[in-house]
Amino acid sequence: MAELGTTLNGQHQSTQSQHHHVTAQGQHGTAHRPAAAGRLPSVLIATRHGESTANVEFQLAEAAGALSVPISCRDADIPLSLHGRRQAQTLGHWWAGLPSADRPRSVWCSPYVRTAETARIALAQAAGLGAVPVTLAVRYDERLRDRELGVLEMLPKAAIEAKHPEEAARRRKMGELYYRPPGGESWADVALRVRSLLRDLCEEEAGRPVLLVAHDCTVLMLRYALDRLTEEQLTALGPVHNCSTSLWRAQEGRLRPDGWNGVEHLAAGED
Repeated sequence: MAELGTTLNGQHQSTQSQHHHVTAQGQHGTAHRPAAAGRLPSVLIATRHGESTANVEFQLAEAAGALSVPISCRDADIPLSLHGRRQAQTLGHWWAGLPSADRPRSVWCSPYVRTAETARIALAQAAGLGAVPVTLAVRYDERLRDRELGVLEMLPKAAIEAKHPEEAARRRKMGELYYRPPGGESWADVALRVRSLLRDLCEEEAGRPVLLVAHDCTVLMLRYALDRLTEEQLTALGPVHNCSTSLWRAQEGRLRPDGWNGVEHLAAGED
């Protein structure tokens, strides 16, 4: 993985300025001033929620070529499966086993049920092992929510092809980064809110290890923003695994990648 710098709102951040708000060198001749040294978490760890009941239903639907899934609630209200709850417990055990300097003392979380359950279960496990305070608060932020799919919400691939063939064709032509379904978001839309969250997180969590509990797309966009990936590099990445761990470490004023989409801890938890 290349060592690439932190990028917030498309602007590369380094260590020379004492202010977080900067302006880019542009046609008006104003100079870009990078962010202050230390305005970064010491360690940033991102995880996707544990397996959800929807993950299970979509796997079954895709295997059968079904045109629907038996889900009637909002996407935001989908809970973890039993396996997902066990994954969250294993994540908490991994959290407790981190070196003290890397062990998150702050948690930022999507407000969706499946992410909130993952954070709560992992925190309870880590606290039960004496690694973090039982009273450690979880901060919920809607900018970490999953990608909104609009008219394609809760539709398996076969259903999209059958019911919205023009959208399926447009999606293939434009690619995931820029395709926005009617009433929904593109990956680029999600990247904008992830960049906004990163500005606040870097300001408020400077010098501290932080855990983000989010979704497949939001973790991908975190990687896209922090590592300054091209569209080709982004789309070459595989899916983010449930309760996987991705880590960035502050070094020389930059968040440098130190692990992506790791699941070794989950395999150990199943032994």
